[in-house]
Amino acid sequence: MARILVVDDSSTLLAGTTKILEAAGHTVVSAISGEEGIAKSIIEKPDLIVMDVVMPGISGFQATRQITKNPETESIPIIMLTTKDQETDKVWAQRQGAKDYVVKPPQKKELLEKINAILG
Repeated sequence: MARILVVDDSSTLLAGTTKILEAAGHTVVSAISGEEGIAKSIIEKPDLIVMDVVMPGISGFQATRQITKNPETESIPIIMLTTKDQETDKVWAQRQGAKDYVVKPPQKKELLEKINAILG
């Protein structure tokens, strides 16, 4: 299965997302800030990143833009996982380089389907 980096400043949502992914057989690496997510994307080279948007410091949008613009990490697909549910947020996420978008709290079936669609 895949190695997935989950970036979220909420320990509750991080634990819930990790549980969904590990139950599906994935290995999870976590980060609690945009800055840590950027650093771990370079160090860990995950197969996919699940990124929160609203975080202190660098937002998920900013982190996604940095990851997708870096030659070392540009090929890592990113799914935004956020409470922001407006169409404009989804469009902005895609403009930053995100491959897909899931609204919190993640529904197990939807999240896993989107991950499987991206990873094949």
